[in-house]
Amino acid sequence: MAESREASMTEDPAAGKATGKTTGKATGKATGKAGKTAGKAESAARTGLGQGPGRLLVMLYGVFTVAAASRSIYQLIAQYQEAPLAYILSAVSAAVYAFITVSLVRGGEGARKAAIVCCALELLGVLTVGTWTLADPSAFPDQTVWSDYGMGYLFIPIFLPVTGLLWLRKARRG
Repeated sequence: MAESREASMTEDPAAGKATGKTTGKATGKATGKAGKTAGKAESAARTGLGQGPGRLLVMLYGVFTVAAASRSIYQLIAQYQEAPLAYILSAVSAAVYAFITVSLVRGGEGARKAAIVCCALELLGVLTVGTWTLADPSAFPDQTVWSDYGMGYLFIPIFLPVTGLLWLRKARRG
């Protein structure tokens, strides 16, 4: 019995010390975790545009950036005199695609709003150039990315901004 009293007395101070240490550590960890959680939430909100289905958009916009930029750079250098308007519009589409790609990768509310504006302008450009190329084909002796609503690119240029706008709208709610 004497041993059990000593054990309980020894346990009591140890329990007090452990409780003090545990409380201090738990508070520190809770604060640390809350800070990390807030940082993760901020990071997730910032990068959320390019997550999930947004990754497909980032990939498609990236591919279209490279395709349109490569095509327009070559055409502006080697064939500018043949169809300057078409080649300049291809360069503009490359710049639009690049901006949207960067906005989706960057994430955050400001980037989302900028991407919405750019996707809307892209859609307007595809509709305008697509209609123009059908109404007056002589104005475009060569194709642009947006000619005939993107027919040369499997109509992806007409669906990409619509899909982008829908994703950006959903990302706002999420």
